Amino acid sequence: MRTRTMGLSLFAGLAVAISACTGSSSPSPTTASAPPSTAPSASASSAASASPSASVAQKPDLKVGVVTDIGTLNDKGFNEYSYKGAQDGATAIGAANPPSIVPKDPSEYAADIQQYVDQKFDVIVTVGFNLTTPTVTAAKANPNIHFVGVDQSPVCVDAQGKPDATFACKGDAKTLLPNYTSLYFAEDQAGYLAGIVAAYADKAAPNSTGTIGAIGGTTLCAPCVRYIQGYELGAKSVNPQINVKSAYVTHDFSNAAFNDPSGGKLFAGTFIQTNKPDVLFQVAGKTGNGVLEAACAANIYGIGVDVDQWTSIGAPGNACIITSAEKKVELAVSDAIVGIAGGTLAAGDVLFDAKNDGISVSDFHDKASLFGPDVTQAIQTALAGMKAGTLKTCPDTGCGVAK
Repeated sequence: MRTRTMGLSLFAGLAVAISACTGSSSPSPTTASAPPSTAPSASASSAASASPSASVAQKPDLKVGVVTDIGTLNDKGFNEYSYKGAQDGATAIGAANPPSIVPKDPSEYAADIQQYVDQKFDVIVTVGFNLTTPTVTAAKANPNIHFVGVDQSPVCVDAQGKPDATFACKGDAKTLLPNYTSLYFAEDQAGYLAGIVAAYADKAAPNSTGTIGAIGGTTLCAPCVRYIQGYELGAKSVNPQINVKSAYVTHDFSNAAFNDPSGGKLFAGTFIQTNKPDVLFQVAGKTGNGVLEAACAANIYGIGVDVDQWTSIGAPGNACIITSAEKKVELAVSDAIVGIAGGTLAAGDVLFDAKNDGISVSDFHDKASLFGPDVTQAIQTALAGMKAGTLKTCPDTGCGVAK
């Protein structure tokens, strides 16, 4: 799997979640260490070593803070690894371990960002698309602070560089907000690769039903929808007749979407009974961890999301996970901080996709015996098509829009 190869050149040359992390229950910033995983991740690898490279600009006085969406830090997925990326980046440049704030509800987003502004932080990382408007607003008001938004693309601003609620998008964010960068990912590509694996697993399943499934957190989450759209296309590239069933836990941004494992397990249990899938892909953050629990309880295969969840969840919870659709959030956030320290981070939208190894599927781990070389070949062929720009991984119309 991929190690630190993207480097600073990515941000010099590049010009497209879910819920969140917490370091403290208090309203003020506190330094937090991300909860340890049960084993080192093979694919969501550390983006920066404990001993910073001599080629990385050292900025020990750079103050980095993280504001997450509502949720928890230890979500075994997107939020946890975004925060780890901030830790990695700070370590690489010799800076202090970043504190984090988790809002109690969306009404606290702006105030929590302002806490770091008032304390004169140099870099503020905000995690999740729900923080786009307060992050862009803060970046406009504080041009001397660097803001890094995770999953906040495409950035839509008016001619003055303010958030555009009308979505006319007449302003150029990278020009009007040179201190703001949004890191985004080609979730449809990662989902496509997961769909390939799911289709082969369906063939290998005892008493195969010819059906695979996917559960997203909310229809309003465009990255979630793209994951599932790519998943369906990838599965059908292997077996055009495969039956792909999908559902969403909710149609809003309530706690049920991304921060309710018990609810996710219950929802998935009903979904499994109704649709009889052989494989179930979760795209619902911490709620999705409950989806994976339900898959394992039903003795079907599970597919994780965002990071290598076989590693992040660990035994025995990972018993049925065959792979995960990954976007390299840890590496992306780390490299953004390193880029700020070195003065090379591009403003505007920075895309992580197959062309720069920004997405992948994780190792098969203890399920490797299910898959022959044809699966690996199918994945490599798909990746080659993605890198060449010749493979369609999302619908021509409605990409990121739930039906």
